[in-house]
Amino acid sequence: MVATMAVFVLSLLAFTGLGFASSAFRQRTTEDYLIAGRSIPAWLTALSSAATNNSGFMFIGLIGFAYRFGVQAIWLQLGWIAGDWVAWKWVHGRVRRVSGDLGTCSTPALIATTNGGRLVRSISVVAGILTFMFLGGYAAAQFKAGSTALQALFGWDLAIGAVLGAVIVLVYCFSGGLRASIWTDAAQAFVMIAAMAAIFAAAWGRVGDPAMLWQKLGETDPALTAWVPSNLALGFGLYLLGFVFGGFGVVGQPHILARSMAIESADAIPTARRIYFAWFVPFSVLAVMVGLYSRILLPELAMGAQSNGAIAASQAELAFPQMALTLLPDGVVGLVLAGLFSATMSTADSQVLACSAAVTQDIAPQWRSSYGASKAATTVITMLALGLALSAADGVFDLVLSAWSALGASLGPLVLLRVFGRRVPPALALTMMTSGLVAVWSWQSSPWSGDVFKLFPGMLVPFLIYGAVQAAGAVGWVSSRPRSP
Repeated sequence: MVATMAVFVLSLLAFTGLGFASSAFRQRTTEDYLIAGRSIPAWLTALSSAATNNSGFMFIGLIGFAYRFGVQAIWLQLGWIAGDWVAWKWVHGRVRRVSGDLGTCSTPALIATTNGGRLVRSISVVAGILTFMFLGGYAAAQFKAGSTALQALFGWDLAIGAVLGAVIVLVYCFSGGLRASIWTDAAQAFVMIAAMAAIFAAAWGRVGDPAMLWQKLGETDPALTAWVPSNLALGFGLYLLGFVFGGFGVVGQPHILARSMAIESADAIPTARRIYFAWFVPFSVLAVMVGLYSRILLPELAMGAQSNGAIAASQAELAFPQMALTLLPDGVVGLVLAGLFSATMSTADSQVLACSAAVTQDIAPQWRSSYGASKAATTVITMLALGLALSAADGVFDLVLSAWSALGASLGPLVLLRVFGRRVPPALALTMMTSGLVAVWSWQSSPWSGDVFKLFPGMLVPFLIYGAVQAAGAVGWVSSRPRSP
């Protein structure tokens, strides 16, 4: 354990130091702080997007989901990859081009700025508030994911890991802004996939090949080898399509779109896309497999199952750190969990920066050019996210999916319409944002919440409203390439 602690601390210092080193390249401007001066090369953008999009959710949430529900986790991740690919193919390049033409540094500003450079205050304020609320909750999920890993490793109280994470986030933000996050993300992307591969290989050695794994899963619980959930009221097609919309929901995530805005040019997006999926696809396969192997190797996590057989998410989400402790040498455990912890904190850093942008660029644009105001907003938002992480009862998986769905449904449709050149009047934009949230919340409490992922109806309803208004002749076309202000 001493060796594990030593490697953990040294690795964490190395990751944090890398972020601090980025300060040598910073400029004291809000554009540099929030989107790295639009100067990030394709390979860094790809690896940073991969690590940011797949840290706590994959290491803690997805592996826990596979532990609980078996091979059905494959459909979740397959749909997610497909939706994400569509966004990379047709949306991210347009986000870079339009945001560059307009000079915007945040997602709310992107959807609220007219072709002439005028900021529509009603849209920017509401979109900024939504970003502040839900992305702050998303950051809290990252704090919780990191502290869960440390609790499993060292037996620390969850509060200790969350506070440590908040401190690291502030170091990242204050040292180099988004550039610091991107630099550390890239390094962590290599550690993340190496860690997942190491645990997968060790689990294979303990349990056997996938055929043996399948046999043991069936012996443990036949439901773990059922490819399709039983009693899907709306059919398997919509079940899978819901996860495709889940992945496509990236178009409403300000911390991911910030990387599209930060890339050196829209022409670099195809290269970034290839690198991103060369990392994302094998990492997804490894994550699902590790979750399945963990069900065999860590049966004790299922001991607290309820009378109906349901396993608590909080227990299942301990699977990855427990697998590391069980299968890997002490020094390697320290490196793996340092990579996991710092990756979740780097993701939280990106989300906090996006919230800071929402405050200074959208909610209170009089602070738009204030570097000090951006840092002050970062501090306040970090403390609020920390408070939520310490008080929230939900697991990481549920926290992430709730925030992801809310942002995807409220901001995603407007981002799509904006970058494809559609004009949305303020009243209609506000209606669409509101209807997306209502659809997500209503679906979550409906009898079909387990049949179709909530972001499908969450994005569909705003588009139906938009289509109905357009059919009535209230919405027209504008140029798909906005003029510079």
